[in-house]
Amino acid sequence: MRIGLISDTHGLLRPEALAALAGVDRIIHAGDIGNAQILEALASIAPVDAVRGNNDRGPWAQAVPHSLTLTFDGVAIHLLHDLKELKGALPPVQVVIAGHSHKPMVREEEGVLLVNPGSAGPRRFKLPVTVGFLSIDAGLATASITQLPV
Repeated sequence: MRIGLISDTHGLLRPEALAALAGVDRIIHAGDIGNAQILEALASIAPVDAVRGNNDRGPWAQAVPHSLTLTFDGVAIHLLHDLKELKGALPPVQVVIAGHSHKPMVREEEGVLLVNPGSAGPRRFKLPVTVGFLSIDAGLATASITQLPV
């Protein structure tokens, strides 16, 4: 299973992000979505799971959960917008996906794969514009980051 990871679109869904995510089995948006149209556009590619970011406000955002725990092919994934909200206590899952910082990251901590897909929306400072991918095979998860050509 290949899951596309996107975060911090802030209302801007770049065509490069859509092209990069084409063909995934599912999409996870780690918050600061911007508006419901972003989720609708992503859903035209694959089923979408999303969490609300600190900038997601208004009636449309009320339906988006603050955090979410999902399981795909035996791999438990916890999704939230800001990793700092865990306060250092990692949940009993194999993968944690969070956005917020706009800084792409893949690292392992205490046996948990931590992934931040970075930001696919408006460029912040000199940070790259990125999406991520989570591959699940035989109960094992691996992640990667892809810089978009913008």
